[in-house]
Formats: sequence, structure tokens, C-alpha cells
Amino acid sequence: MPVWNSVRRALTPMFVVRLYYLIRHGTIISRQSEIDFATTTDWGPGCVISAFTKMKIFGPFTMGRRVHIGSNTFIGAGPGGLVLGDDVLISPNCTILTTSYNYDQVGVSLSDQQPGSRGVRIGHRVWIGASSVVLDGSEIGNDVIVSAGSIVSGRIPERSIVVGNPARVIFTRR
Repeated sequence: MPVWNSVRRALTPMFVVRLYYLIRHGTIISRQSEIDFATTTDWGPGCVISAFTKMKIFGPFTMGRRVHIGSNTFIGAGPGGLVLGDDVLISPNCTILTTSYNYDQVGVSLSDQQPGSRGVRIGHRVWIGASSVVLDGSEIGNDVIVSAGSIVSGRIPERSIVVGNPARVIFTRR
């Protein structure tokens, strides 16, 4: 069955994919975006996906209401899953990854070791600044602001403002 899924993804025209997500989820997808056709999605109404965004969906992908994804963003939703809360704003040029390579075996190439996937959870009303990266296993609480260019690789508490590589809390919103 995995071979059939790959063939179906490769042969389904993008206008059919956009129409499917519009009818099923009420999501508006730019003509210049590349989104995988997947039945493992559960998206809320009012979502907007901007131009030149690329989404590779190989696992569960839940997106809340009124999520806006900026231009030139890459999202890889692997077996661990991706959950985006309501009213999430993802600025342009961001990357969200839900898989990572295992590197336990020395002398074996990374591509020969089974990749891992812990998934990513992003809470409600989160703003991810331009050119930020969210790595596998990250959990971002509600009402968080991720400053531009930050790299998130762990748990971010609610109402925090984070900055840097790795992202660290610089302020707690009241």
C-alpha cells in the first residue's frame, strides 16, 4: 500500500489537492504552494497557506482554526504527527520538522539508520517569527511568541517570548 500512496501523491494535480482541502477543511491554498494530498489531516476552517509553501504529510497533521502559514515555509509532518492550535501565525521562511535521524550506530550511514519521529505540538495563539525553525520533539505552549530566526528544540512554557539558538525565554507575558 505505501507504493500506491506515493504514486497517488505524485500523480494528483495540485488544483485537485487545493479543491479537496477547500471543500473538506475550508482551507485556502495559494496556487504556488505544494501540499501533499493526505487523508491523515484534520484542519479547522479559515486556514490560509501562502505562496511557495511546501508541506510533506506522511503522518497525522491537525491544524486548528484560522491558522496562517507564511510564504516559503516548509512543513514536514511525519509519523509522530504535527498539531497546530487555533489562531497560529507562522511567518515567512519558517521550517517545522517532525522527524530526525538516529545516529546511535557508529560506522553506519545516517540514511541506513531508521529515522525517529516524536512529533511537534504548537499551542493556541502562537506567533512564530520569520526564518525560525521548530525541530522534532518540540512543544510550544499557548500564547507564545517565537522571535525571528530562533531555533526551538524543546519545551517552551505558556505566555513566553523566546529568542535565539537554542530558543530561550527572555520574557513572560502577563
